Amino acid sequence: MSTAEALDIAIAPRRLVPPSPPRAPDDMNAIGRMAAMRESAIGTWSQRAYEEDIVRGRFFGRSSFILNTPDAIRHVLVDNYENYTRTPAAIRVLRPVLGEGLLIAEGRAWKHQRRTLAPAFTPRAVASLTPHMIAVTEKTIAKLQTSCGEPVDLRQAMQRMTLEIAGRTMFSFGMERHGPALRDFVMEYGERLARPHFLDLLLPLGWPSPQDFFRARFRKRWTRFIGMLVGERRAAGKDAGAPPRDLFDLMQAARDPETGEAFSDEQLGDQVATMILAGHETTATALFWSLYLLALDPATQDELAGEVQAAPADAAPELDRLKFTRAVIDETMRLYPPAFLIARAAAALDTIAGMPVRKNDVILIAPWLLHRHEKLWHEPNAFVPQRFMPPAPSPDRFAYLPFGVGARICIGAHFALLEATLALARIIGAFRVELLDKEPVMPIGVVTTQPDRSPTFRITRR
Repeated sequence: MSTAEALDIAIAPRRLVPPSPPRAPDDMNAIGRMAAMRESAIGTWSQRAYEEDIVRGRFFGRSSFILNTPDAIRHVLVDNYENYTRTPAAIRVLRPVLGEGLLIAEGRAWKHQRRTLAPAFTPRAVASLTPHMIAVTEKTIAKLQTSCGEPVDLRQAMQRMTLEIAGRTMFSFGMERHGPALRDFVMEYGERLARPHFLDLLLPLGWPSPQDFFRARFRKRWTRFIGMLVGERRAAGKDAGAPPRDLFDLMQAARDPETGEAFSDEQLGDQVATMILAGHETTATALFWSLYLLALDPATQDELAGEVQAAPADAAPELDRLKFTRAVIDETMRLYPPAFLIARAAAALDTIAGMPVRKNDVILIAPWLLHRHEKLWHEPNAFVPQRFMPPAPSPDRFAYLPFGVGARICIGAHFALLEATLALARIIGAFRVELLDKEPVMPIGVVTTQPDRSPTFRITRR
C-alpha cells in the first residue's frame, strides 16, 4: 500500500490548513534576507526550499546547503556528526542563557555531560516526576475554571504552567516567588538579544559584536539568579537514604560512568538553566499551538475529548490509551516544530549527496521546511493527526525531527512528550476551547517557533 493510499484510508475528508507566513521570493538578495531574518527566519525561505532536495546558496562568502533528503540529513547528524558543529551565530545567541550546558557543549565536554545526565532522563526516572506534572496541571485547570466564559490568554497560562512544572520537577518547590522574575529574564532576552544581528553572522566568534556586550551583562545577572535558585534548593537538603525526589537530586548525584566525575557548581548551574529554559518554553509553545489547532478544528477536539473520557483515571495506563492525544501532539510539532532550524558549520572537508563541502560551509536542516516538504508529506500544510495513527505508515526517521536525531537528539524528549500529552489530555478533557480572536496567528522563527501574538480564547466546562 502506498503512503497516499494509506493516508486516504486514515484521514478524514475535511482538512484544516492553518495560516502560515508567505514564502520569500526566489530572487531575495542577501540584504533582504538579513532584514527578514531579524523578524523571522521562516520568512526567508522561498518555494524552492519546500520542493527541492537540496538548496545550495551563498551566505557572506560561504556556501550554504539546505538539506531536505533523509539520507543527507542522516550523514550530517548521525554518520559524520562530529564534523558538524554549532555555528558561531548560534553560540553567540545561546551561550549567554545556557552557558556551557549540554545544548552548547561540543566534543569531550559534551560527551561527559551527556553520559552524566543520561540516567536522570530514562523513562523510569521521568516516571517518578509524573506526579509533579499532574499536580501542576490540575492546579492550572482549577484556576482556569474561574475564567470559564470569559476571554482568556491560553498562551500565558501554558507558559506559567510549564514553568511551574519545570520548577517542581527540578527543585520540588513551586515558582510562585521566582516565576515572574524568570519570565522577565526570558522575555527580555527573547525580545532584545536573541535575534541575530548582521555582525553576529559576519564576525568570527572570538570578535565580540555590539550585541555581545549586552549579552555579557545579561549573563551576569542571569547566572546570579540561577545560583540563587540552586542555593535555595541545596538549603532544603535531602533526607539521607531517601530516593531522589527531583531532577536536582538526580543531577547532583550524577557521575560520569567512565570517569566518576561529578558536575562542578558552574556546570550544574548551566545544566539547570538549560533544563528549565529548554524544557518549559518549548513545551509551552507546543501546547499553545495544539490548543490553537484544536480550537480551529472542533471535530478533532471532540475526538480527543472522547478519548480522554474513555481513559482510566490513573496516570500510567492512561498514557497507553492516549494514542490520539499523542498523535495531536506529534502533528502539532510537525506543523510547528519547537526548534525550527538546526544550523551546523563544517569543521573539515566533506561530501554531501555528491556535493563537495568546505570547512566553515553552513549546513541548514530546517524542521519547519522538512515537515512541510512536498516530496515527503501528503498534504503537508494540513493538520492531520491521523497521519501518526495506524494504518498510516510511520514517517521516515530523518524526515520528522521535532527533537533532532542521532547522538545529539534532545535528552528531554520523553519528558517533554509525557508532559505535553498528559497536560493536553487533561485540559481538553475539562474544557471546550474556542477562539474569540478571528485574526490569523502567524508563526515566527526566533529561537523557537513562536506565535506572533497571543490570541484570546474562550473556554467552557465539558
